[in-house]
Amino acid sequence: MLRAGLSEVQREQANLEEKTKLLRAFEVTTVPGLLQTAEYARARLEQAVRVHGLPSNIDEAVRARLRRQDVLYRPDKRFRFVVTEAALRFRLCPDEAMLAQLERLVALSAMRNVELGIIGFDAECIVSPRHGFWIYDDDLVTVETYSAELNLAQPQEIEVYGAVFDQLAAVASYGSEARAIILRVIDDLAGRSPEHGS
Repeated sequence: MLRAGLSEVQREQANLEEKTKLLRAFEVTTVPGLLQTAEYARARLEQAVRVHGLPSNIDEAVRARLRRQDVLYRPDKRFRFVVTEAALRFRLCPDEAMLAQLERLVALSAMRNVELGIIGFDAECIVSPRHGFWIYDDDLVTVETYSAELNLAQPQEIEVYGAVFDQLAAVASYGSEARAIILRVIDDLAGRSPEHGS
């Protein structure tokens, strides 16, 4: 998949999202691509270049990833994102870029067709958040590993992932409670960033 280049992967992803009416995404360690700022996306894509030894067309890939976000403003589509608090705290980019990313999540959490759930460290999980996955309507589940993207299309597999998503989503915080978690992380990060002082 990646041999065609990072921006081509982004275009293929955009085509899939364009066809989807309800997108459910769960991430353990990263902010979902559709919610990423340019600098956070750049850090994630640079990691892919390092891990896979790809030709670096980062600028084009970042632009393609950001263009994908236009779909968030389509009133005929619904998005349910659930992320762990760890995804907000892992230092996967410079602090300034992470602060901007967290502020973006606060703004996105107020969108009418976007539901953003945060599983805080104090939440009691009844199912282990093993890995991230994306569910496109009831047609497809994708799971990214370091070496492959798994595309699961068997009804019984989709049903399992749908049930897992529902159980993870049930223990997440939403709305003002989710924003409170994000703001706590912002305060912690700003407190240790020399640029912000204390």
